Amino acid sequence: MTAQPCIICVAITGSLPTKADNPAVPITVAEQVESTHEAFEAGATIAHCHVRDGEGKPSSDPDRFAALKEGLEKHCPGMIVQLSTGGRSGAGQARGGMLPLRPDMASLSVGSNNFPTRVYENPPDLVDWLASEMREHGVKPEIEAFDLSHILQAKKMADDGRLAGTPYVQFVMGVKNAMPADRDVFDYYIHTVRRLFGDDAPWCAAGIGPNQIVLNEWAISSGGHARTGLEDNVRLDRDTLAPSNAALVSRAVELCAKHERPVADWRQARQILGLRMPA
Repeated sequence: MTAQPCIICVAITGSLPTKADNPAVPITVAEQVESTHEAFEAGATIAHCHVRDGEGKPSSDPDRFAALKEGLEKHCPGMIVQLSTGGRSGAGQARGGMLPLRPDMASLSVGSNNFPTRVYENPPDLVDWLASEMREHGVKPEIEAFDLSHILQAKKMADDGRLAGTPYVQFVMGVKNAMPADRDVFDYYIHTVRRLFGDDAPWCAAGIGPNQIVLNEWAISSGGHARTGLEDNVRLDRDTLAPSNAALVSRAVELCAKHERPVADWRQARQILGLRMPA
């Protein structure tokens, strides 16, 4: 039996990393498109996207998201565009102002948790509104599970119709003050996804900082999908800055080879996730 192809998501920019942290962090739309194109050629098939304002600060400006989406669709044809509705880029419904652009996917955090210096607030009314906007505009949510309760909440939302279809859950581990990279917890997350959504339900994992390569290997070796990129980690190791998003993707591709997982191309990724094919 051939192993299922592994989808590699590249989180290209995020809200926090700056060029002072690593000069390779792409800030402008042009830099983001170029960096994503390199990552796409290296094997990534999902681009997880944030945008920045003219000063390089986090933004939820729909016009900037529109320009980025247009650039990615032109230069990375077929790649899955996933826009972030994360809370560092805006407040309240501004976090979903880009959803009418109808990206393939968008991130959706269904519960609150601690971040390094603050509470990452995802109140129920906002979660429900973001989910309804995604349903209205045909956007597939990626459930960002910072905690076990978030997986169970996704099941509840799927059962009562607030989420369409089988949720695609991403385990996020290694955020300071949230869930650490704990292998027993990771394995129980997998067990929970399979119990709630079926053995064939796709899932993904992301590790922050030095946990990135750890979670890449755990996910790839366990039949899941993997997220990498400069949003989560700006280094190859303690002493070496990552030269590009593509370099981090290439590292994940090497792990796929080690564990005999083919790397999904964009068509396979769309099929696995139940996404429409581009015109």
